[in-house]
Amino acid sequence: MSGETRFSIWTVDFRNVGEYLREMGPSWVAGAIAAGPATMASLITAGATFGYDMLWVVVLSAVLGGLTQYLAMRLGLFTESGIVSVVESTLGETWATLLVIDAVLASGLAQLIIMKTVADISATVTGIDARIWGLVWAVTLAVGLAGRGYRFLELLAKGLVSVVVVAFVVSLFLVPIDARAAATGLVPTVPGGLNGALVAAGILGGAVHITLITMQSYTMRAREWTSRNYALATFDIGASMLVAFGVYSLAIFLVTASVLHTPAVEAATLTAIQAAQTLGPLAGANAKWLFLLGLWGAAVSTLGGNTIVPPYLVADKLGWDTDISDNRYRGLLVAVSLLSAGGVFVGGAFFPLLVLVLAFGLVGTPFALLLVLLLLNDPDVVPETNSLLANLGGLVVLVIASVLAGSFVREQAAGGLSDPVTVFVVGFATVFALASIGLILAFGRRRGGK
Repeated sequence: MSGETRFSIWTVDFRNVGEYLREMGPSWVAGAIAAGPATMASLITAGATFGYDMLWVVVLSAVLGGLTQYLAMRLGLFTESGIVSVVESTLGETWATLLVIDAVLASGLAQLIIMKTVADISATVTGIDARIWGLVWAVTLAVGLAGRGYRFLELLAKGLVSVVVVAFVVSLFLVPIDARAAATGLVPTVPGGLNGALVAAGILGGAVHITLITMQSYTMRAREWTSRNYALATFDIGASMLVAFGVYSLAIFLVTASVLHTPAVEAATLTAIQAAQTLGPLAGANAKWLFLLGLWGAAVSTLGGNTIVPPYLVADKLGWDTDISDNRYRGLLVAVSLLSAGGVFVGGAFFPLLVLVLAFGLVGTPFALLLVLLLLNDPDVVPETNSLLANLGGLVVLVIASVLAGSFVREQAAGGLSDPVTVFVVGFATVFALASIGLILAFGRRRGGK
């Protein structure tokens, strides 16, 4: 691109911060999903079980989450198309179909469990039956998203994430934080052997997920952003993932590490609601209710953001518009919103289910991330291919996601293949592992034929 503008994180002009703050938005929708109850579950478990030891993992998760969104942003801005249509036009229909199946399964299953989470928390706070809350939230989603579209979701995400972050930051002032002990947690160590590794995997997995990767191009299209908005989009990611999500994660972790890391708390069976209730006698009623308010806001914001993922991908694959001006896309929004009400009838506690769904989505994440990296290195797809630094960062995230996904699959398969869920997870992982290998070979043949 001799003589043309080179796009990088250094494109941001901080003299325009006021304008950036007014116009930012798409990455906040991804941030709303990342800052959800599943991530909270991992953070609470880490803090309550290991104290401050995993602080370095919490910081790393925000950095890697921001990097992943940055890569997805580059693809969306440079192509000005949805990721599914870019994959189909570049690599073929088979790869686009696999991407849709991958992301829709991950986000669809998550939708049911997130609705169960929101309904259960709403019932805990208000005393009203969770089944009623499930119907209320489903109708609210359908009316809000299908009636007002993306702008409604973006406004909701920015508002709720801001409230959640403030709630947990205020909690920091209500509990005693040992700054010296916390500083030691910045030294990379994985305590507790395998259990520590799995907890670390959960923290990192919440920030790097297929739903966050695939939705980025569509949310930016909804705002009609192009490469001219590169600086704004970069600032958007920094504000939402590095700052808001990073502060959210740090605040939850530090509060739980400070207060809940005691012999009196059973960390292995701790849930988010139990954590809030435990904070009452340990740190005061205000801390308890602030924590519960933050949990509720995180669950609601995640529900809204996750709802739009399947409609975006399916509509793009079918060649429909991905905004409410197309009644077919609007119908998809209504269908996903109303079907999610069925989540309240899923048996079991929502806390372990959230972890399971997060891990399942992580299995399909390497395939989507690999697609983004390959396309960003194809000069026929983007006008400016990735820098060496961006590629190295992307490979680091890809390796981490692959290792975490592999650990989950091995854990599921360790007990045998007699359970249908285990068979499905192992089969799903096998299909997309083979698909990733095939994708590399197909991309190599395509580039070799140029």
